[in-house]
Amino acid sequence: MDRPLIIKNVLVVTDNQIVHSDVLIKKGHIEKIAPEIQVPYATDLYDGQGNHLIPGWIDDQVHFREPGLTWKGDIYSESRAAVAGGITSFMEMPNTQPSAFTHSLLEDKYAIASQNSPANYSFYLGASSDNLEEIKRTNPQEVCGLKIFMGSSTGNLLVDDPAVLENIFTHSPVLIATHCEHEPTVRAAIQYYKETLGNTATAVHHPFVRNAEACILSSQQAIEIAKRTGARLHILHISTAAEVELFSASIPLKEKRITSEACVHHLWFTDQDYERLGNRIKWNPAIKSEADRAAIRQGLKRNNIDVIATDHAPHTLAEKSLGYWDAPSGGPLVQQGLPALLHMVNEGVFSLTEMVTKTSHAVAECFQIKERGFIREGFKADLVLVNMNKPLSVNSDNILYKCGWSPFEGFTFSASIASTWVNGNQVWDGQSLVAAPPGERLTFDRNA
Repeated sequence: MDRPLIIKNVLVVTDNQIVHSDVLIKKGHIEKIAPEIQVPYATDLYDGQGNHLIPGWIDDQVHFREPGLTWKGDIYSESRAAVAGGITSFMEMPNTQPSAFTHSLLEDKYAIASQNSPANYSFYLGASSDNLEEIKRTNPQEVCGLKIFMGSSTGNLLVDDPAVLENIFTHSPVLIATHCEHEPTVRAAIQYYKETLGNTATAVHHPFVRNAEACILSSQQAIEIAKRTGARLHILHISTAAEVELFSASIPLKEKRITSEACVHHLWFTDQDYERLGNRIKWNPAIKSEADRAAIRQGLKRNNIDVIATDHAPHTLAEKSLGYWDAPSGGPLVQQGLPALLHMVNEGVFSLTEMVTKTSHAVAECFQIKERGFIREGFKADLVLVNMNKPLSVNSDNILYKCGWSPFEGFTFSASIASTWVNGNQVWDGQSLVAAPPGERLTFDRNA
């Protein structure tokens, strides 16, 4: 931005504290944080009206569907929804068409985002059974990580051969993010329920088809390989109580070689919601029991689980309206994910500082992202102003996803987003999107 900006009269939430401050932004960076910043000539002002200013959410798992699946969503449409939802940076997955198995294909995605994403961005390279040489030449300073589907999901980029996995874990120069569901267990369950239920199966059966045992077996396998090879492992979307206990709560995050993620839908919904919402909450791994949800929430507070993501994965309503066996897994979440977490803060599930740690601080530390994830002098001005007392009702008129629906439709959250800034540029004013330059490619401060 050309003119300096002072955001006045805000409760700054960062580094596990909340302090009443003003924030001065110059050339996309936070220049000063102080109780009272004097207003010089030719400076823009924004009155925060005593609301909370938090660092923008860095979402480490989204599926924006471009290239090849753009009737569901694209980088432009979904990143617009993301900044409206307080997500200022995202890391997008490789299960597009074609799948991002090469650096040439990966750079094609970066080129698209550099033109039209209002949010900052990074993209995972995908692992296949035969792209080890591509994996080896990944630049750790420029690519967020390597994605391995150890269980098949939407896109079917399955890699489950033990020898191939061992080789990838041994040689990957970047963080390995895994989708963990044990393929033989899932296939056996699918066969059993197709034989016994046939077309009478519904989403109610999803946590039995994609069951807890499959998640636990695969997560255990990934952890064993990582320990043996010394790989930097990050297990995505933990969905069971037993998995929570696989991760250390006592090791500081900066020293961990094995980390984990929880997703909004596993923190909010339970298997009791399938009857009401059906395929709209059909995700892989499946949403499971209330006891699993409670354990995941507690795991975040105890630091067994390190970060929160959305796993935003849009499909059209027509696709989700198919029968259970044919309806794809996944759903849109980037616009309503933060309001859902803020609602949980108001309900006492966790504190606002705990939430900010898991959505911003810990993601930046986990992925070693340069100059983001905190409200600190010298850092990029990726900021979100939240009103903890202004309700937000979700309806078809205010949904920005290309697919046009949300699993939260009809729900009223107790908190809302008043403004979002990316690199110091306002991109959301609480009611509508604001024209701004595209976001920036994330860079990483990694020694190896």
